[in-house]
Amino acid sequence: MGARLSYGTLAPEGLARMRELEHYLNTGTGLEAVLQELVRLRTSVMNGCEYCIELHTKELRKLNEPEERIAGIADWRSSTAYTQRERAALAWAEAVTDIQDGHAPDELYDQVRAHFSDLETVNLTLTITTINAWNRLAIALGSYSHRG
Repeated sequence: MGARLSYGTLAPEGLARMRELEHYLNTGTGLEAVLQELVRLRTSVMNGCEYCIELHTKELRKLNEPEERIAGIADWRSSTAYTQRERAALAWAEAVTDIQDGHAPDELYDQVRAHFSDLETVNLTLTITTINAWNRLAIALGSYSHRG
């Protein structure tokens, strides 16, 4: 779907702030680019955001990720293609994205904490919440190129 509203034009300051946060997440967190893109792709698949699914699939390909890992993101639990750190991040992404039932359980938080420092846990959670915000904008108001 094209944009229902030209929200980048209507709210340029708000979108600029979101892009600033994306810049920080991509350059200032120390989190691996592949891990962040896997989380963004999984979250976008959960939310059904076709625009973001396409975008983050392309980003993973640019990072030379094998097609098996990209295509298998929806069923990552049954795959051995993901590291323990990635698995913890993907489980956390699902929990933070789907908070309607049970919120983010302590068990999953403990799994994340086994693989991520305090700061990494905050930055991972910011990555997840930010892609959820982009997904919701694209789903509600139409696609908008937020990368670039």
